Amino acid sequence: MSEVYFHNYRIDPDTRYFLYIGELKNYGLNIFLKDALSRLNNCPYDFIAIVPDILEQYDYANVAVINPVARENFLNIKRKYSCRVPGPTFMQAVSKSPHVIKLIKDLLTRQAQVYIYMYESYREMTLDDMDGVSILGPSSRVANRLNNKIYQYENFQDVAPIPEFKVCRGLDALQAATEELWPVWTDGIFVTTAYSAAGTNSVIAHNWTDISSKFKTGDYVYLISRYRPHQYDPTVLAVVANTSDVYVAGVADQRIEGGNRFTGSTYPSVLPPELQSELYTLTRRVGCRLAEEGYRGIFGCDYIIDDQNRILFVEVNARKQGTTLEFCCTLEQLLPPGVPMLPELEYHAVVANRFPENTREPAVGLEGAIYWGTYNLKLTEDACVAGFMPFCGDERQCFGLAAREKVSRQFVILEHIGNDFVIAAGSFLGRIVALGQDHRSVQQGLAQGKKMLEATIARSWQTTAQTVAAKAVE
Repeated sequence: MSEVYFHNYRIDPDTRYFLYIGELKNYGLNIFLKDALSRLNNCPYDFIAIVPDILEQYDYANVAVINPVARENFLNIKRKYSCRVPGPTFMQAVSKSPHVIKLIKDLLTRQAQVYIYMYESYREMTLDDMDGVSILGPSSRVANRLNNKIYQYENFQDVAPIPEFKVCRGLDALQAATEELWPVWTDGIFVTTAYSAAGTNSVIAHNWTDISSKFKTGDYVYLISRYRPHQYDPTVLAVVANTSDVYVAGVADQRIEGGNRFTGSTYPSVLPPELQSELYTLTRRVGCRLAEEGYRGIFGCDYIIDDQNRILFVEVNARKQGTTLEFCCTLEQLLPPGVPMLPELEYHAVVANRFPENTREPAVGLEGAIYWGTYNLKLTEDACVAGFMPFCGDERQCFGLAAREKVSRQFVILEHIGNDFVIAAGSFLGRIVALGQDHRSVQQGLAQGKKMLEATIARSWQTTAQTVAAKAVE
């Protein structure tokens, strides 16, 4: 496997290009952005996607694949190997890639500027040090500071209702603090490191064994907070342009498994309009604080609503959220033609510190004609795949069809890795998007899609994957 695992991009001499650098699941966002840039600049724009996803086949135009972790394992085990790569590692590899650097230099001979668009801004992205290259997104320095959960809890207490919490430096301090709190925080203690996504570095604990089995090192600074029993985990997607302009796209309901593992979302939220209105208000306040800190662009806020119907802040994600593409597809159907979508709003927020005059925000609790849900099937153990789900639909087109034809139920399976792969734990086997006329039909679509995805896992995957993993260690 060479430095670039796959590429199929073709450069049209009459078209300007920006680079998208991030996971393939957000590929569709760039179509909204290229449409906006073409209109705003009165010339054709397109994009080239630099992604880490190792798949059987790529039904996407203008893609280049770089994954240094998968490349190393492929060379060791001589088997097709797919794994997620940490964002900083991926960004560093892309920034140093001779292939990508040459691509940018070639583009700069034809156009004065090359934008880089990312799902999340990382400090390891250094391509913008090149003359003529700029990041079309939030400052990586600001985003890194704001994504620190400890920073959020210590500095956002006057912005949103935050659960009781403590900060512990190292495992010894963590054990001492939790020993005092078990009799008081009887419903459990939520433990996380400063940076954690989708439950990777967090746990809901009821005793010290729960914590020690999750965290093996004392090198972290830990945030602990009082766990509150709850039924609802709403997430709010928004864009901030300045301290006065915060655009709220809407509220979705997260699916949280095992207390802390995010696996997808559903829309519209089942929450009553008055609670959604309160979530809008809180998110605007958070957005204003982000703006004060220098942040410009798309962000998301996660909350819980406890058993007493009180809203509690969980975290702010100073980046795009997993619902961003689905909200773009939804808003395109709900709002008047020609109004800016989320990537265009982010462009104006970053470049001009304001939204365009024709910006139109959806009403609180607006349901429209579309119900949707997502499910990310992430593997918790190494596995082998003995089956393939080919690319079966364009997500944006599916939303348009659902809105026009009032389909009773449909679902698509996206980014399935492919046949005869070894897949590392923590990787996505695939992603399901289901649409319908109510929540029940959406859940049926998600369940059917999940069953089809799971059927592609080899029955003997455990033995095979363990053998391959042992080879990689030798």
